[in-house]
Amino acid sequence: MNTSQAILDGDRLALARLLTQVENNSPAGRAALIELFPYTGQAHLIGVTGAPGTGKSSLVNQLAQHYRKVDDKRVAIVAVDPSSPFTGGAVLGDRVRMRDLSGDSGVFIRSMASRGSLGGLAQATANMAQVFDAAGFDIIIVETVGAGQSEVDIARLAHTTLVVEAPGLGDDIQAIKAGILEIADILVINKADRPGVESAEKALKSMLELAHPTERVFKHHGAYMSVSVPKEHANPNLWIPPIQRTVSTEGKGIVELAGAIARHVEHLRQSGDWAARERTRLEAELEALIRDSLMNRFREDVPQKQYEEVLEQVIQRRVSPWEAVKVLLNGRLK
Repeated sequence: MNTSQAILDGDRLALARLLTQVENNSPAGRAALIELFPYTGQAHLIGVTGAPGTGKSSLVNQLAQHYRKVDDKRVAIVAVDPSSPFTGGAVLGDRVRMRDLSGDSGVFIRSMASRGSLGGLAQATANMAQVFDAAGFDIIIVETVGAGQSEVDIARLAHTTLVVEAPGLGDDIQAIKAGILEIADILVINKADRPGVESAEKALKSMLELAHPTERVFKHHGAYMSVSVPKEHANPNLWIPPIQRTVSTEGKGIVELAGAIARHVEHLRQSGDWAARERTRLEAELEALIRDSLMNRFREDVPQKQYEEVLEQVIQRRVSPWEAVKVLLNGRLK
């Protein structure tokens, strides 16, 4: 039996082997992805991101348990760990933190290092999600470290993006600095039993008001006045991210969070955003593959010695980077 058929038949060992091949970008992994692609497009991809220390892993653990016990759905978890820029190593500790899920055949947890890719989300994550999708997992949760560009990468990959905050991390407006509101579908205040939860929620609500105003401000006789926007004039297709409080270590708020996720899925289906997000996700994936392929072709066509010589000219300020590109692509300086 070939690998692809074994995956479709639910062989966990074949799945584990293929995930390694996909992560290593091996020819066998790429061949299996091509064969499996027609069987994808069924799973719900949930991205979970947020600053370190917000309790993302324990939240994912509780969500997965909920989907298994309450909804009887098969759940795959991809935990993307930050790699060391020096050694390339990563602390792949998520399976330790998610020991409650061990032994459940309906759950598959995969930790992977980001390998220095921008923002901590490895390029291979999208391919891994496709493998899980083809293998029949209903929910695929991708958890990543909240560092810069990764949130945007997650938003492109996921249908529903959860941004996890926690009170008392020293900065209630950290979310707006990272532009998180632009990509959050649901805001989660985890560790909501801590002091400062009220001010954290208030800060997030005020930011949401700025992003999705429910009242119009105008100037009248030199004074600013505001009026609420009537419901009939509000955009019915606009999703305003709800704020959910959770205490993941105690399982509090998980049912309500799952309910918010379900409402978001319903909104995506009814508004047509599900198809739009799928298109955006696949387009981004296609563009990334084109960039990689063109770069590989470039490396094959241009000798390393020539590349180093042109680079040295750029370093010496004799040639600008734009001119260097022309030299390397055309073989001559115009």
